[in-house]
Formats: sequence, C-alpha cells, structure tokens
Amino acid sequence: MRKGIILAVGGLALLAGCGNQGDKASNVPVTPKWQGAPYHIAFDTQAAKPNPAGVTIPAIKYTANPDSLEKRATLVVKFDASGVTKQGPIANQMVMAPVDIAGTEGTLPADYMDLADKELSKFLGAYCVKGKIKITVALARSSLTNQAGDAELAAKRLSDWLPIEVVFKNPHPHC
Repeated sequence: MRKGIILAVGGLALLAGCGNQGDKASNVPVTPKWQGAPYHIAFDTQAAKPNPAGVTIPAIKYTANPDSLEKRATLVVKFDASGVTKQGPIANQMVMAPVDIAGTEGTLPADYMDLADKELSKFLGAYCVKGKIKITVALARSSLTNQAGDAELAAKRLSDWLPIEVVFKNPHPHC
C-alpha cells in the first residue's frame, strides 16, 4: 500500500511539472554574440622599431564581427592639437587611403603602417609639433572621404577609438 501511495504522489508530481514548457518565455536574458562596434582593434604589444619618419604607430590588430565583415577599411588618426605652435587653422585628423583587410582576425599590413607613420610625420612636422603626442586611431569604411566631418566619420566608423601616446622626432626640423 505504501508503494502505491508513493507511486501515485510521484506520478501526480511528474504530471504537474510536465506541462507544455514551450509556451512559457525564458527569464534568462540573451546576450548578443558580438557587442560593440563591428571591429575591435588593439595595438600590438611588441616593441616598435624606430622609424626614420620620426614617429611610429604600433602595429594594429583587428578582430571582426563575422556577421559584419568588410573587405576594405581606412585608418583614421586624430592627434591632440594642444602642442601645436604654428598659428592658423589646425586640422587634427588624418584619413589614410583604404587598405584590404581579410578575415575575422588580422593585422594591418606593415607597409600600410609605415605609410601611416610617414604621413603622420609630415602632418605633425607641418604644425611644428615636438615630443610626446596623444593620438587616437580607428578603422572606418573605405568610402570615408579625406575631409570627413564628425557626422560622416561617426556614420562610417567600424571600430571604437583607440588612444596611445607616441613620440615625434621631426627628422627635418624647420620650426
């Protein structure tokens, strides 16, 4: 008799708990697979070789959202204009030419980064900047124009801004 009662109570408990669970919404929040901008960038931690251009931006590694891959991107470099000694209007943003990027992970090509160093050196030299300079870099869609304003840049930016401090030694001082 005892076994019968235990089986009856167990059977009722089993039936009560086995309702259609598909009708109930889960209370567990679902986090998206990828959070933030379509690309995450980071500086390579390896020591940067001295560049004859006068400034060296460390290699930039990227990781991409597999659902938002781009085939080409452009590097945008902004610098802190507080160290500018030259008078007149100041442009504190440099937009590089587009570069091919492939896959969900990689590093911007070394020759592209060398070109970025040379162009930034010309840019900083024209404004008579010296010493340590705070710069921020970001990746943007390849359709970004050279003279992009803040609105266009915000609309076409693929990564968050990544800050770093670099040293600029003007190879051709004229200031």
